[in-house]
Amino acid sequence: MIRPGTQRSILLIAAATLFACASSPAQKADHYTPQSLIEQSQSLIEKARATNGAAAVTLEKYGVDFTMLSVRTRDGRAEVHEKFADIFVIVDGQATLLSGGEMKDPATIGPGELHGTSIIHATETRLGKGDVIHIPPNTPHQLLIPKGTTLTYFVVKVKEVE
Repeated sequence: MIRPGTQRSILLIAAATLFACASSPAQKADHYTPQSLIEQSQSLIEKARATNGAAAVTLEKYGVDFTMLSVRTRDGRAEVHEKFADIFVIVDGQATLLSGGEMKDPATIGPGELHGTSIIHATETRLGKGDVIHIPPNTPHQLLIPKGTTLTYFVVKVKEVE
């Protein structure tokens, strides 16, 4: 036997749950093939060549993370993200990742974002197609691109939860 008032509580909880499910967006898995990313990168490559050697587009935004497609045709600047980890998946091309060490001439370019001229005492990692890289928050990093080549990479940026 259900105690008086319990049935009403159960109905209120069920109604609130149904309302929450009906008002929240449907969850789905996002799927990208290497070929679809390469095709989407073509306009970014043109933009990168015409500007500072880098171009990116945000693909999807979620709660504490978002995905991007990025290309580089020239070396990137040294950078640090105080609150975000970077996860790179190399779609096409090659690069050398400098990570760790100390950033030379750091300057704040936005909230929690620093750029510098280079990294001193960095670890060098050669990157190629299919490699996956995780760069924790507050880690200096820089991508060096071989002259005359292009790097295409999928990025997941994950905000550090406080």
